[in-house]
Amino acid sequence: MTNTNIDRETLRELADEGNETASDRLADLADAADDLGELSELLDEGSMRAGFLLTRRAVASGDLRELQRISDAGYDEAGNELDRLLKAPADGDRD
Repeated sequence: MTNTNIDRETLRELADEGNETASDRLADLADAADDLGELSELLDEGSMRAGFLLTRRAVASGDLRELQRISDAGYDEAGNELDRLLKAPADGDRD
């Protein structure tokens, strides 16, 4: 099996040409580097992988505003997660 090390510039060029796999790979690299700016940029370009990764981070931190932003950018699962968190009972509201 060949280990191909593709540079970010090549991935960016391919993603800009509409290659979803290259866009997904860029999102994974940005996530690993904690580069939220690049993840947000990829989401704005339509990367569902970036939306997934940003949503996962926002849910983990309980960031409702970020979930709304991600949802507004077109990643519907963020809206579902936002609704789920908003409908969850508050700690003090137990029967």
